[in-house]
Amino acid sequence: MRQIALPLTWPADPRDDAFVVNPSNAKAVHMIEHWATWPVRAALLVGPRKSGRSLLGRIFAAKSGGTIIDDAERRPESELFHAWNRAQEQRRPLLMVAEAAPPQWPVALPDLRSRLAATPVAAIEPPDDALVAALFEREFARRGLDARPDLIDWLTTRIERSHVAVMRTVDALDQEVMERRKRLSIPLARMTLASAALIPPLPEP
Repeated sequence: MRQIALPLTWPADPRDDAFVVNPSNAKAVHMIEHWATWPVRAALLVGPRKSGRSLLGRIFAAKSGGTIIDDAERRPESELFHAWNRAQEQRRPLLMVAEAAPPQWPVALPDLRSRLAATPVAAIEPPDDALVAALFEREFARRGLDARPDLIDWLTTRIERSHVAVMRTVDALDQEVMERRKRLSIPLARMTLASAALIPPLPEP
């Protein structure tokens, strides 16, 4: 498999899968690993849905003894404000996890806005081809599906470059294999994904 274990100095929770690291998220991993060098005792970790941002946050909390606030953009601003202040007072790092950083999500409280402006941001970027392929390998293996390299290469060049699209693709193929009791193949994937609007529709005969 092309999966790469997270190159940190501590293990993830043994119930979690390994975090797949590649150039699209390596900078974020490096910043989280070096939390002791943050200019303030808080940081923002942002990235697309299904990108592993929550898993990376849990790894951070397990090592640092810090606090993680997931879906920060949906939490009350007063909660974030007090958590940020508490992190500075107690010297205990805080990681706020969100889909994007301000100003992409509006912050009405001026004191919180100024604090977030001073907070470093670790960003997980959309996946590249290598990461998409590694994610396919991992997800198919987790479900016990025999996905040949040619199928993974075919999928990687055709689906949308997003973590969500990978999961939707695997879900659709898993269901189709169970219902039809057929093995995974490119023809099966072409028909299934076109029907699910995950790739362009098949041409008319």
